[in-house]
Amino acid sequence: MSDQVKTTAQERSRNVVLRLDKIDRVFNQGPDQLEILKSVNLDIHEGEIVALVGPSGAGKSTLLQIAGLLEKPDGGLVSIGGKRSTDLSDLARTEMRSRHIGFVYQYHHLLPEFSAIENVVIPQMIAGLKRSEAEERALELLRCLGLENRGEHRPARLSGGEQQRVAIARALANVPDVLFADEPTGNLDPQTAEIVFGMLMQLVRETGLASLIATHNPELASQMDRVVTLRDGNLVELDPANLT
Repeated sequence: MSDQVKTTAQERSRNVVLRLDKIDRVFNQGPDQLEILKSVNLDIHEGEIVALVGPSGAGKSTLLQIAGLLEKPDGGLVSIGGKRSTDLSDLARTEMRSRHIGFVYQYHHLLPEFSAIENVVIPQMIAGLKRSEAEERALELLRCLGLENRGEHRPARLSGGEQQRVAIARALANVPDVLFADEPTGNLDPQTAEIVFGMLMQLVRETGLASLIATHNPELASQMDRVVTLRDGNLVELDPANLT
């Protein structure tokens, strides 16, 4: 069996939402070249949650940035929903990100001068939704995340776990096809992290998103459908049962 990530027959029966095809990324360090990603292949299907684990500096964030169209690879193709994105203009890539991709980062990055509801409404209005419809969806997402009574609060009045839940709602606001998360519970205490992660997993399952989640937490990774890691720039599949 190759080290590249495989799909089962059951997985192949579902639609591929995210496809990375022979992705290369090289950084120049003076006269030397550092190969961060070497011909990386990965398919993620609708409703599938894939954990990306590995030590700091292995290239996890670089892989997420490329898959999320925030950075261009040096070689290879990125396809989302069957549409090749690598050769799109910067404007077209931005539009694809806003309509088809959701991001959750380790730090919430909420706009401090706006309420929780407004933080979830704004990206929807930027995408062209009417305010009334955006507010309705924002309220529904916050309700699903147990924040129905915190919608009018600004980020400074929310706990760390609440802030991150608002960030999750914001990432899902435009009904993306794929969700990327980079250490989404890394700044939370273990108990709060477990609660927030459980809510994230439930929402992803219910909406049928394809998800790639980077984490250092083996317990969280073991709860996902598949686990992959980067070794010397190559993508390798791991057995979730052997993580904890």
